[in-house]
Amino acid sequence: MRGFNTIFFGLVLVSVLLAKTASAQKFIHPGISQSSADLAYMKQQVLKGEQPWQGAFELLKAATDLHFIVKPHTHVIRGSYGRPNIGGDDLSKSANMAYNCALMWYITDDKAYAKKAIEILNAWAPVIRDFDFNDAKLLAAWTGHIFCNAAEILRYTDAGWQQKDIDGFSHMLMTVYYPLMRNYYPQANGNWDGAIIHSLMAIAIFTDNRPLFNNALDHFLRGPVNGSLFKYIYPSGQCQETTRDQAHVQLGLGEFAGAAQIAYTQGVDLFSIGNNRLALGYEYTAGFLMGEKPHSYGTISERAKTIRDDYEYVYRHYTARGLEMPYTRMAADSARPKATRSVLTAFRAPDGKVVQKQGVPRPGTIASRVGAMEAPTAKAPATSIFVTPEQSLQEALNKAAGTGGWVVAKAGLHTLPATLKIPSGVTLAGEGISTVLFLDPKSGERDAMVNAEPDMHDVIIRDLVVEGSNRPVPPSDPNSNRSFRNPGNRGGLRFLSLKEGQMKNISFINLTVQNCTVNGVFISGASGVKVVSCNFDENGSSMVPGPKLQHNLLLTHCEKVTVQDSRLDTSPFGSGIALSHCRDVTIQENEIARNAYYGILISESKQVAVQGNLIEGNDHSGVMIEYLSLGSEEITVRNNFIQYNNGYGVESYAARQTKVDLNTYIGNGNHTHQEKISSDKYLVME
Repeated sequence: MRGFNTIFFGLVLVSVLLAKTASAQKFIHPGISQSSADLAYMKQQVLKGEQPWQGAFELLKAATDLHFIVKPHTHVIRGSYGRPNIGGDDLSKSANMAYNCALMWYITDDKAYAKKAIEILNAWAPVIRDFDFNDAKLLAAWTGHIFCNAAEILRYTDAGWQQKDIDGFSHMLMTVYYPLMRNYYPQANGNWDGAIIHSLMAIAIFTDNRPLFNNALDHFLRGPVNGSLFKYIYPSGQCQETTRDQAHVQLGLGEFAGAAQIAYTQGVDLFSIGNNRLALGYEYTAGFLMGEKPHSYGTISERAKTIRDDYEYVYRHYTARGLEMPYTRMAADSARPKATRSVLTAFRAPDGKVVQKQGVPRPGTIASRVGAMEAPTAKAPATSIFVTPEQSLQEALNKAAGTGGWVVAKAGLHTLPATLKIPSGVTLAGEGISTVLFLDPKSGERDAMVNAEPDMHDVIIRDLVVEGSNRPVPPSDPNSNRSFRNPGNRGGLRFLSLKEGQMKNISFINLTVQNCTVNGVFISGASGVKVVSCNFDENGSSMVPGPKLQHNLLLTHCEKVTVQDSRLDTSPFGSGIALSHCRDVTIQENEIARNAYYGILISESKQVAVQGNLIEGNDHSGVMIEYLSLGSEEITVRNNFIQYNNGYGVESYAARQTKVDLNTYIGNGNHTHQEKISSDKYLVME
């Protein structure tokens, strides 16, 4: 049964509709970072001596060298962090000087600047053949949009650039830059794909290539791994590289914002999508740089806190549309005294529209602070058994078994010499995020915890972290610690019975399970399972038996299940939640995001209610109700916010008595239909 659902395709803005209709539309030119109206407004303000344009112009003039010597290279090499670097610096300097000269030409009408910019482009276009080494894609992405902005101004003004040279430059873009970047590189940290999208959009406009523009737009919205806006900026504003260092975070934000600036020039609004997601990322990061301490999953890096010149356009864009950006304004104010192009290109030509005040960007509220917290969420009874990291948790659990008593793992790293066997009638608690349980890789065992007996019952696990990495303290670079890079066979909690309902009354409260290469939490054959305010993140890699079989949370043959106010995110090969042969399940008010398979996968289950969740940025459909043998029945999917998943919002096959209604869909991958509710007995072979 399909009820009423709200489907937003965006204004002219969002995208998904554009991808279907815009192929017949022509690009406006000039139309990369600025339109002709924007360029004319910039020139007007400089010539009138208005600030901050005049100050930025004087700095640009001082930085623009008409005696610049162009040094083109046939083979450009850049390794990691610039080692080795053969031709990379010369390429970057050339791109920046060409853009400087093009802007100076536009503002001053001095043909000497146009001549120098043309000289630079014409020197590189016939010479460069390829890029190589680790940072090849990144260097191309950093320089491509800069070259294109220069070229766009020259081409659509009376600069004197010959058509044969324009054709040669276009040929270079499509045979050197485009082949290197066209497949993106989402396996890297997200700043890479942000930069690649930025340059591919610029190349698409310069070469009038609408399919390429649409491809980059689609990747911006729904790219896999770390490659899209919704993979890079979380609903809170935290960014994928927040725990790495602030230089890379600012770089990533700046590249995604640069791509959004190009799209906006062409009438596509990527700034307002996701509840102003870019603004959230900027305010979160700038706030931290200005001394605030926002909540973070993982420790916010204190490294590289120098403010980059990546704020001006974003600040001007949002405030001109009524959104307050107090921390971004402070960062822009800090960078502006030394800024040149970023200030000159930051302003759109006034459109005369009345600005409606919107207040500040609003972070998401669904499952916003969950998992192990800074302090425990419940006070341990005085009769608890307190265990220091040097003592044996297993001995304490055995002593407390069957009593209903508590075992409290004190703050610190508890390295488990063997898998913990959880008995019945016990609460295992920690002291919050500072209590970390880590299975010693030398143990030869896989899972951090298992049930001691198949009829385990009345167990609570709360207020602690189960670390599945092969290192007890994961490195600061989040991408180097992703579980798909972990060579170990590492699991979190695995509770299995021999028959349905044999295990009873299992609760997880403010529990964090992260970085496991197999399932984070796997429960089979339990009645009365509660997952409340938990954070199951980055679990489910491609270890044997393979990808798409291991998830953040896997429940099979379970009944009377509640998953509420929890975060089930970023499984690198699996789903946020996978249910098989379950009944009487409520999945409510959770964040289920950035998983490589489905957000929620339901198989052969009944009486399942999925309601009030944020389901976004998953690489397949947001919710999949699949058919295997008998199918599922009595499935309700209602009042969920389902956006920017790369498949349907909801996809269902041969499910009986299914109700899908009152959901809000935005920008999911199937542009025409956000739902697929089919009576066909279709076996999913992905």
